[in-house]
Amino acid sequence: MSIEIQNITKTYGNQLALNNVSLSIDKGIVGLLGPNGAGKSTLMKIITCFLPPTSGTVTVNGFDIKEQPMKVKRIVGYLPEHNPLYLDMFVREYLEFVAGIHQLKGSTAKKRIEAMIEETGLGPEAHKKIGSLSKGYRQRVGLAQAMMHDPQVLILDEPTSGLDPNQLIDIRNLISSLGKEKTVLLSTHIMQEVEALCERAIIINKGVVVAADRVENLKQTQTAANVVIVEFENEVTQNQLLSIPQVTKVQHAKDNHWIIEPEGDTDIRANLMKWSVDNGLIIKTLQKEDISIEEAFQKLTKN
Repeated sequence: MSIEIQNITKTYGNQLALNNVSLSIDKGIVGLLGPNGAGKSTLMKIITCFLPPTSGTVTVNGFDIKEQPMKVKRIVGYLPEHNPLYLDMFVREYLEFVAGIHQLKGSTAKKRIEAMIEETGLGPEAHKKIGSLSKGYRQRVGLAQAMMHDPQVLILDEPTSGLDPNQLIDIRNLISSLGKEKTVLLSTHIMQEVEALCERAIIINKGVVVAADRVENLKQTQTAANVVIVEFENEVTQNQLLSIPQVTKVQHAKDNHWIIEPEGDTDIRANLMKWSVDNGLIIKTLQKEDISIEEAFQKLTKN
């Protein structure tokens, strides 16, 4: 595993920010989700050695954040939520400064800087001062610094904040390609981004992990078992549908669309098809109910 988090608790005075969090995060892109104030940024700062935990341990590729913080920092790239930059520096000048921090020199540094400018699409703005850039381009500069030393682990806190739709596609493609080689922990409030990029998702609420699984599994576990959505060509009534064997609940959605919930884990589709044939009714569409990651998130964090 790339990141091992065991029993991490963090308190600020009397405020409990993280409560006994344990996680294993492997290679690929993992979404870190939660409402504002859930503890996401605190967890990221602990992993990157910016904050010490009150108790518990974290190892990154085998290095302990307390005992070996410099070794952790050498293999981790971090883009904080509030992207700190030197606004009076030029883009290329700043990236040269970052390369120096990571002890990249000469032709190695030059090649890496040019690669970062190209990968993050900073070319047209590389000659400008950072303070004159739009928020989207500043975010690209932050991504470039996070990736400068080619880290094995990337911690990205709201990396697409402020990007326009075209920039969004470019940066998502970049993050997606990085996830093939590295461990990427991605915090975001954009649920479409989670579905587009992440293989797994971790959901934190009030400092506690309420779910950690593959995105598809999270959606399925929050969907009522074997609930179906059916569209009839003809008009039907709720009482008619309730007469179908093993149907327990019927809800009208719109027009001739109905949401039908069966008894227990029963697959109601065969009964529904037979009933429609027996009653001379035509089913236009029939599908199991599916929910989005946004709906799953709301169900897991609403309380």
